[in-house]
Amino acid sequence: MPRTLLVAPAGRNVGLTTVCLGLVRALDRQGVRVAFAKPIAARSDRSVPLVKLGAHLDPPAPILRQVADELLADGDDQTLMEHVVELCGKAAAGADVLIVEGMVPEAGMVYSQRVNAAMMKALDAELVLVASPLDREPAEIASAVAIAARGFGASSEAHVGCVLNRICVGPKGKEGQAGRCNCHGEGRPVESDAAPWRKALADEHIRLLGAVPCWSLLGAPRVKDVAKAFDATVVRSGDIDRRRVRHTVVCAMTVPNAIKSFKPGALLITPGDRSDIILAAGLAAQGGMPLAGLLLTGGFAPDDAVLGLCKPALDAGLPVLLVPDSSYEATAKVCNLDTEIPTDDGDRVELAASFVADRIDTAWIWSLAGSSRESRLSPPAFRHRLVEVARAANKRIVLPEGAEPRTVTAAATVAERGIARCVLLADPDEVWDVARKQGVRLGDGIEIYDPAKIAERYVEPLVERRRARGMTVARALEELHDPIMVGTMMMALGEADGLVSGAVHTTAHTIRPALQIIKTAANASLVSSVFFMCLPDQVVVFGDCAVNPNPSAEQLADIAIQSADSAKAFGIPPRVAMLSYSTGASGSGEDVDRVIHATRLAKELRPDLLIDGPLQYDAAVMPDVARQKAPHSQVAGRATVLIFPDLNTGNVTYKAVQRSANVVSIGPMLQGLAKPVNDLSRGCLVEDVVFTIALTAIQADQAPISEEVAAAQ
Repeated sequence: MPRTLLVAPAGRNVGLTTVCLGLVRALDRQGVRVAFAKPIAARSDRSVPLVKLGAHLDPPAPILRQVADELLADGDDQTLMEHVVELCGKAAAGADVLIVEGMVPEAGMVYSQRVNAAMMKALDAELVLVASPLDREPAEIASAVAIAARGFGASSEAHVGCVLNRICVGPKGKEGQAGRCNCHGEGRPVESDAAPWRKALADEHIRLLGAVPCWSLLGAPRVKDVAKAFDATVVRSGDIDRRRVRHTVVCAMTVPNAIKSFKPGALLITPGDRSDIILAAGLAAQGGMPLAGLLLTGGFAPDDAVLGLCKPALDAGLPVLLVPDSSYEATAKVCNLDTEIPTDDGDRVELAASFVADRIDTAWIWSLAGSSRESRLSPPAFRHRLVEVARAANKRIVLPEGAEPRTVTAAATVAERGIARCVLLADPDEVWDVARKQGVRLGDGIEIYDPAKIAERYVEPLVERRRARGMTVARALEELHDPIMVGTMMMALGEADGLVSGAVHTTAHTIRPALQIIKTAANASLVSSVFFMCLPDQVVVFGDCAVNPNPSAEQLADIAIQSADSAKAFGIPPRVAMLSYSTGASGSGEDVDRVIHATRLAKELRPDLLIDGPLQYDAAVMPDVARQKAPHSQVAGRATVLIFPDLNTGNVTYKAVQRSANVVSIGPMLQGLAKPVNDLSRGCLVEDVVFTIALTAIQADQAPISEEVAAAQ
């Protein structure tokens, strides 16, 4: 049995499953092989489905509480614990650390702590208690946690840890349901706030393992969940699956007064015959404010003509629901919705797991695996590494699409997390207007420049660099109307370390100025791309899936070497498979010969790398297939870098894997340029922009190029 942690509640409504998700994520990030088990649960328990959804683990089904009740009623505690040990043994196979979620006290249950204590002894587990301070003082909550620890038989010398969840750090609001936090927490750091809690717990010989603040977004239901809870009529579904209710606004006033309460994430509750409010909501949404939706009350269906006037907002995804309840009744129901995470809400699971993991003591996490730890880069570990390494690099990244809503939101996130220093190129008034509508704060770490006002200072440098190509002052002025060219010149003069664009521009538009001004690195003959494919168990690199349509053998070799170096730079051990429809000598033809030639060239250029080919995809990644088709290969069956023979094959494959297997792909990351420029998909999400900025910052730190070298090019 690996090192085992029993995570148990020290009170009611402490968010036990959320903390377990965070612990699993924190361990996974550090490359620790982690497993999870919920030994005893009610049939409706959500823990196992949520862990399956958020951690890609496959825990065994729990022992049903009814079975446990019968064994306990017969006084057969021992048999119950034997079942628990057997179940946890199955869950823990191959793991370094096993997280065991204890029982939560429910109404009428008198034995949950006794069973948790028995499980701790049966599993020889270390105890991690979860408490929620709410409005209690540090000494009071520390005393309660110590009493709970003694209930497990823990002595003062025992190593007991505690995670404090839902620490209130925001302004107080109206009281909600009993046992719920009533602050408007925005998830801000609580390190300074945690000091009194840490001291109070230490006085009770308990170590504070994590201090997790309240964050209203973690309890924000989707509009879909509101519709389900009300059994509402969906007038317009819009983006009902993704929009979240962060605020509830009752609109019973005239429009000038009601719109003062309109804000991002607001669910507007109003009678269905209030056409003025419906139209105002439509105009606000059309203007860029991301309202959660409209909840129409009283059973009054809106007039079709009114909905017709709101068509642009409805087409943009504004959901509209209809219920028979009065506005008062509807508001009460919304405010008292179940805050537990639904088992199909992957976005909220991801958000909760990462939010809690960010606040767990990293030194303690590292101590858990001990000497048995094996290095492993899981998708959460890869994303966490991106943020940490980019933060340390502290680079200045220019964003030419400075007023694009996703870009503005991403820049705010990047600045808040300290990932990079962002420069937004756009009219400042337009940027601030977008930020207001998106509900984001543009604070320190963000600079805004109007490209039209700064373009003139780049005219002479652009003429100098492109004089041999016939560049004139008049043409340079015309070229610098393009913010991407302005951003590229900022890089050329050392005013920025990298550039990210493509949310509204094509790949060609994004990289053309870089090819003209920045040019390729000294050791590269071309620009290529890679995607980091976050498979359930590991991250692999796909190249080239975005730039070169029909690379020659020499170009394929260069792409393979660039991709291997990129993989290594981001913590992925490079084992390069040159892909084809043939493995070894099983096939022939011009396409196979090109891959054979490329493989030979790549090996000659970089004998330090593990490169093999041609390999079919299954032989490259499946150990059992590799044993049959390429038994002597050091790459087959364990490839981490997969090089496709042409753009058609690569692009189709990456999209098929991404969409069919629901895999997150980060990229494309361009490689081979003297300074990093990266392209976004026009369908990108805010998270995609954030991670692309992080990738760019890391690339800039890994391959610095001086202003003199850039000017010489």
